[in-house]
Amino acid sequence: MRSLRDAALVERITEVHKQNYGVYGICKMWHALRREGIDIGREQTARLMRLAEVSGKGKGRSPVTTHKPKGPETRPDLVGREFQACGPN
Repeated sequence: MRSLRDAALVERITEVHKQNYGVYGICKMWHALRREGIDIGREQTARLMRLAEVSGKGKGRSPVTTHKPKGPETRPDLVGREFQACGPN
């Protein structure tokens, strides 16, 4: 009985996953199945998604906008300032 229901749910999960461009993870898949009227829990959704070898896409990394200088002092001191302290404050 359970294996028949699982087989039908796995088939529906793969259909929903394909319809949504393969980006739905466990939580979104669970909500989508609940909206369709399928009585299923989140843990069962996770188990069936693993069984169907289906997973969602991550958000990815944010782009790197700045780069650190390679050397300790890359800009020359054109003014000739002296940055030496006489003692601690």
